[in-house]
Amino acid sequence: MRIALIILIALHGIIHLFGFLKAFNLAKFNAISQPISKTSGLLWLILFIVFATAVSLLISESKIWWLPAFLAVIGSQLLIINFWHDAKFGTILNLIILVSALIAYASFSFNNTIAAERSILLKNTQTNGAQVITEKTISELPVSVQKWLKNNGTVGKRPVSNVHLKQALQLKLNPEQENWNTGKAEQYVTTHPPAFHWTINTKINSIFSIVGRDKFEAGNGEMTIKLLSLIPVADAKNSHKVNQASLQRFLAEIVWFPSASLSKYITWQPINSYSAKATLEYNGTKGSGEFHFDENGNFKKFVAMRFKDSNAIEPTKWMVNATQIEERNGIKIPVACEASWEQENGVWTWLKLKITEINYNIM
Repeated sequence: MRIALIILIALHGIIHLFGFLKAFNLAKFNAISQPISKTSGLLWLILFIVFATAVSLLISESKIWWLPAFLAVIGSQLLIINFWHDAKFGTILNLIILVSALIAYASFSFNNTIAAERSILLKNTQTNGAQVITEKTISELPVSVQKWLKNNGTVGKRPVSNVHLKQALQLKLNPEQENWNTGKAEQYVTTHPPAFHWTINTKINSIFSIVGRDKFEAGNGEMTIKLLSLIPVADAKNSHKVNQASLQRFLAEIVWFPSASLSKYITWQPINSYSAKATLEYNGTKGSGEFHFDENGNFKKFVAMRFKDSNAIEPTKWMVNATQIEERNGIKIPVACEASWEQENGVWTWLKLKITEINYNIM
């Protein structure tokens, strides 16, 4: 797609160069039967240069190639109007380039917004100021949670302040979908205060892609999904259901940074020798879920009653199952998981993820 666009813009730019050559009698250009003044010829030359700039930036994979392309399309269309009889079909090329430039601008704008939000998230990170976690530190937690923290290597280390991780994803957008869409995601997390910022990029097919952003900050959740970074598909916020669902997601994901289980915002209740219920309450938002472990103290699954979206009337059973446990940065974590919703006709597994990179920061 990118190569085809480069060729298209280059050819369109060369046509404008011919307009300049005709204006100064340097070459014949029979595609335009009308005479071209030297003043107009200079404009044709300028547009060729601007189109060439867009091509150069596109070849170098610059994120701002859309700017000269947009300017060139405007100028080109003005010329086409003046030479409409001969040049009207150039409008089609300009429309293709314009749409491509708009999509590129939308992606540029989306990424800038993401960068700004992440910067704010990380600036709000508060220093843990905690000493090394010991067996005494975790002594009041349920036995199953203590065993988990000892087994995964949290005991003997200082608490994590923030986390950066990358994921490879497979997902289904609805229960009827047969094939998995693939995608990549990146996430930043702070443990104090509890917050996360997650972005995803996935392809529906060879042409259409979807970008999305989930955020939980100051007790509030937000979700944005856009087709081609341009067309809004979902925008959920200012809802206690979204807030609670986002908080429960944060709670489930502490298995990737287990020291967060000691957060003052989380309270624990034992269920049995292998399970415990955790409740997270922060800034007016409250949610809970059950953590289940195996006999060795490895995380097995998380279960919660969670709202699917802001329109859901009742919460639905949501499950996260660990499918692979590995040690990363000295901590045993579930590097592969599956997320599912329980429905009337069975369980719908809609997400499979694998952590490809995870880094901890201690403050």
